[in-house]
Amino acid sequence: MVDIGQARNDLEALMTDTVRVSRTAGQPVLDPVTGEPGETPTSVVYEGPGAVLSSHGQIVVAQILGFDWLSEGAAWYRLVTPVAAPVAMPGDLVEVITTEGGDGRTGRTWLAEDATEASTVEICRTTRLTERITFASSAI
Repeated sequence: MVDIGQARNDLEALMTDTVRVSRTAGQPVLDPVTGEPGETPTSVVYEGPGAVLSSHGQIVVAQILGFDWLSEGAAWYRLVTPVAAPVAMPGDLVEVITTEGGDGRTGRTWLAEDATEASTVEICRTTRLTERITFASSAI
């Protein structure tokens, strides 16, 4: 039988990135010169330990922990945060602020696809993500 407290500690020890979850907080202001909408204001919902995992990363974490912590299948990207973190909502923006490993995750933004998953027994908060493409050249 899995020790839930130990599993939570083991998984949280792997959350070495600092992630920021932001929520839309108003309407974009029009640029008076171009007439184009500017940035949409946001408010930070959470900033703290977490991880953005690709589907491969989710498999690696399962191998490290020694059990299948996402048996329902994996999204292409998934945000993992401690149980104490607030629930993300659909459309929330997710950014990796700092990383302990490579910087392939910094400078990218993901959108929460669904509300954070909830369960009677939780070892972490998980949220399915879609990468947000902000530059046309990135879409190729």
